Amino acid sequence: MSDSLSLDPTVVAVILAMATVTYATKASGLWAVGRIDLSERMEAGIDVLPGAVIVSFVAPALANGGVPEWVAAAATLATARKTGNLLASLAVGVGVVLAFRNVL
Repeated sequence: MSDSLSLDPTVVAVILAMATVTYATKASGLWAVGRIDLSERMEAGIDVLPGAVIVSFVAPALANGGVPEWVAAAATLATARKTGNLLASLAVGVGVVLAFRNVL
């Protein structure tokens, strides 16, 4: 094995292509939404989409989790309701789950 780092040009090209497609998808979506009149129903759906994405990540972790995950979820929810700050809520949740895992 060599001590030097070598990058496969194909891997680099694929990563750059994926980054380009991701950016183009987001940019074209923002461009399109700015030019299309959305119905109230469509706007309501778009407004709840971030919450649905978060739930899709959190639900499996809670379903497979134990006490630390459930306590962290409760602390995160309480912090979110009290402060309305997403970053603070995430920090509290991560801190609580880490603390519980180190104690239990």
